[in-house]
Order: sequence, then C-alpha cells, then structure tokens
Amino acid sequence: MVNPTVQSILESQRSKGPATILAIGTETPANVVDQKNFPDKYFRITNSEHMVDYKAKFQRICDKSMIEKRYMYLTDEILEKNPELCKFDGSSLDKRQALAMEAVPEIGSAAAEKALKEWGQPKSAITHLILCSVNGVTMPGADVQLIKRVGLSESVKRLMMYQLGCYSGGTVLRLAKDIVENNRGARVLAIVADVMTILRFRGPNESHIGDLLSQGLFGDGAAALVIGADLISGVEKPLYEIASAAQTLVDGTDGAIEGHLKDTGLTAFFHRDIPGFISRNLEAVLAESLKPLGITDWNSVFWMTHPGGAGILDMVEKKLGLHTEKMRASRRVLRDYGNMSGASVLFVMNEMRNQSTTERMTTTGEGLEWGVLFGFGPGVTVETVVLRSVPI
Repeated sequence: MVNPTVQSILESQRSKGPATILAIGTETPANVVDQKNFPDKYFRITNSEHMVDYKAKFQRICDKSMIEKRYMYLTDEILEKNPELCKFDGSSLDKRQALAMEAVPEIGSAAAEKALKEWGQPKSAITHLILCSVNGVTMPGADVQLIKRVGLSESVKRLMMYQLGCYSGGTVLRLAKDIVENNRGARVLAIVADVMTILRFRGPNESHIGDLLSQGLFGDGAAALVIGADLISGVEKPLYEIASAAQTLVDGTDGAIEGHLKDTGLTAFFHRDIPGFISRNLEAVLAESLKPLGITDWNSVFWMTHPGGAGILDMVEKKLGLHTEKMRASRRVLRDYGNMSGASVLFVMNEMRNQSTTERMTTTGEGLEWGVLFGFGPGVTVETVVLRSVPI
C-alpha cells in the first residue's frame, strides 16, 4: 500500500471541471415605489413639504434617474410607527438593526428557495453557504436564520459577510469559484441580500445634496445562486462557467465611495466623478482579465455591469465604445429596480439569461460565448468575473 502524501490528498479533493452557475433566484420586498411619484411621498412622510424648492430639485433627480420603479422594505406603515427613521439625524440605529434582522433572512431565503427549486436537487446536497449583506450585523448572523428558514443541513459550511457594498455580487462568485473547484462534490448556495433603504432612508437636509441623490437611487433586493463543479450529467443544467475572477483597488480613489454606520444609520459619500473613476480604469482591468482568451474587441463579449446609476452605464459605454445593446440588461435592471447594491449585478445576470431564452438565442450570453461581469463599490473596488455562457 502506497502511503498518502499531502499532495495526493489535495489532488483527490480538487474538482476536475470549472465552477459553474447552475441556478439563479431573485426576490424583492412586496412594497413597490413609483419613481415619478416618489418625491411627493418622500417629502410628505418626512414632514418636509415646506421645503418646496428642495422638493422640486429632488423631482428633477428622480426624473433623470432612468428608474421607473423600485422596491422598498420600508412601507408607509413602518415609517409612521418609527418616526425617528424619517428624521435626517434621528437616533435610529437600534430600530434599523432590528428591522434588518427580520428583512435579510426573509428576502434572502425567498431568493434561495427559487434558486434551489430551479436547481432541482435535494437541499441536503448544499455543502456551503455564502451570505453577504450590508445590513444587520449580529451574532449569530442572518446565515444561521437562513439555514433554518430554508431547511439546509446544520453541518453546512457558512461564510457570513457584512458591509461590502455594491461590488459584493462579484465577490460571492469569486469565493464560490474557489470553494467548488477545491472541494470535490461541493455545491455552494451564494446569496446577496441588500435591504439598502433600512439603513439609508432619512429625511432631507439642504446641506447634504449627496444624501438626496441616494434617496432617489437605492432599492432593496436579494439574489441567490447555486454553484458547483463536475456536474451530474443529465441532472444539473449549466448556465455560466466561471473562467476567472479578480479583485482590484483602483489607484487614486481613496474616499471616492464611503459608507459609515452611525447612530443615524448608514451615512455615505459619493464623489461626483465616480463614473469617470470607473470608466477610466476599466479598460486596463478588462484587458488583463480577457488577455488569456486573446479577446481585445469589447463588443465581442456580453456585459453584466453593476447598474450603479445611469451616469456610470453611460460613461462605461462611451469610454469603451460599446454598442448600445451591450448595456441592455443592466439598464433594464436599473429601470425596474434601481440600485440594489451587490444584488444588482446578479439581477442583471438573471435578466440576461431570461432574455436569451425568450429571444431564442444560442447561448445564455445573448448568443455570445464569452462575457464579463463587473461589480464596483467602496474602495473604489472592482470585481471582474469572466464567464463562459453555455448553449441553450
């Protein structure tokens, strides 16, 4: 008998095939907000209707946002019962945390159930759980609540991450890739559940125009993926293979996007040139990621870009010389949901595969084999994931 070595043990543990996305599920709160009418509602419920000129400014912001509707966990009833949430500087963190501890497991588990149903395999086959959220830091975390809600095995290996921000959709893909490719037979349930409005909603203040911008941008949502390698032939259906994943800090962007959790909730700062910071550095990141494939034509790949705002999508499109249709999925998610932080780009992935199926494309990547997923947020941090779509 040959004595085992560490190397032989490692080789036996690794998968042979690439990490592959097997199912996608998305969920939003039931409360839908019409963007055109939101300024009236916002200034009414925050008792700020006397700020006539500021309200008119907010109306212009909403009208130019390219958003038609968003979903918010905070209903009128919740806000009326918790008036401290409607003040600009109200002491409200305890209440916000309590609401988040309910909301994150609620919408996260709903998205997970949809993904698991599409996957179609026993829940006991899920070996790892990744849960990422900007909300509800607590011990034990929302991951424990989600295990109980969904009915996962108590021995599932958990990774709970808080406060990453808008790039986390790419982060969970990168981590899931490492897990499934280095643990033969692993199946990861990866979830991003961001209930931004619980932390960000507050009344207007004329000295903080940046905060007013965010009141017209963010929505709430959760997305869940099942990811594995070495697929069970004829049983598991692949959607996208994860070819590579990388994370980059953009030089010279310290303080460009910041968020600080305070007694009044999550206060954030956004530099006015965020679209420029991202677009000016994106080409170098893209070239590095696609170099192994020999791809230099940015229009020859499909795009899943975090819909951080209309200005960001416009600038990326212009800087890279992309055809208008390249941002179609991202623009539709922005239009129908707003910016849901890290969950947004996974909604874009779901939108693209649904469009590809409906329009009878040859692959889940709008008829193209290769594509890129971009998430970006505080840092400025850019997550770049290269995907290979599979035939439909």
